[in-house]
Amino acid sequence: MRSVVGLATLVFASASAPQVAAHDGVLHSTPEEAARHVAETAGPPPAPQGVPLPFDLGGAFILTDQNGAPRDERDPEGAFQLLFFGYANCQSICSVALPLMADVTDGLAAMGIEATPVMVTVDPARDTVEAMGPALVAHHPAFVGLTGTEAELAPVYDLFGVQKTVVFEDPELGPIYAHGSHIYLLDGAGTVLTLLPPILSAARLTEIAAAYAPPAPGTD
Repeated sequence: MRSVVGLATLVFASASAPQVAAHDGVLHSTPEEAARHVAETAGPPPAPQGVPLPFDLGGAFILTDQNGAPRDERDPEGAFQLLFFGYANCQSICSVALPLMADVTDGLAAMGIEATPVMVTVDPARDTVEAMGPALVAHHPAFVGLTGTEAELAPVYDLFGVQKTVVFEDPELGPIYAHGSHIYLLDGAGTVLTLLPPILSAARLTEIAAAYAPPAPGTD
């Protein structure tokens, strides 16, 4: 599996136990504390539009969405995609990233730029087809959840440099995994344009994403 410099690793604990998050082996007592650690250890800022990423991320894949339909890396409408790897029902950093993705989606829409928030699960046993939808649409009606078998998901993690490892076993939720924390900005064809650190504000992330939008017809 490829290693990507600057991709933070986060671990989320159970809702029944005291909420803790582990980032790079450091335990945190609250999501806010974990977010601060992510901010301190985040990678370099996103590359300007037109500048190639300094690493190889993304590629073709096919998974299953929350409606049980196959979906690949492309958006059916050719819209931008905000892609995140995590849990649909998460008590820590995902609970920051998912609503943030919803806010960026709305911010881009206000600028006339279509975007689809997409989450790929790191725990298909927990995020089943039936379970993902209600949790995700609570953040935004356009949210797409993707799942599959472990064999189907493993190459997708590899494509995006996501290292999934079991950190410990929760008595109620089962295995708790370490996984990536960045939001990937993809174009409609599924090409990775840049990484968006979820510690930035929705307004700033919207500004960064909008810079990658093609010029409107009739403009230079």
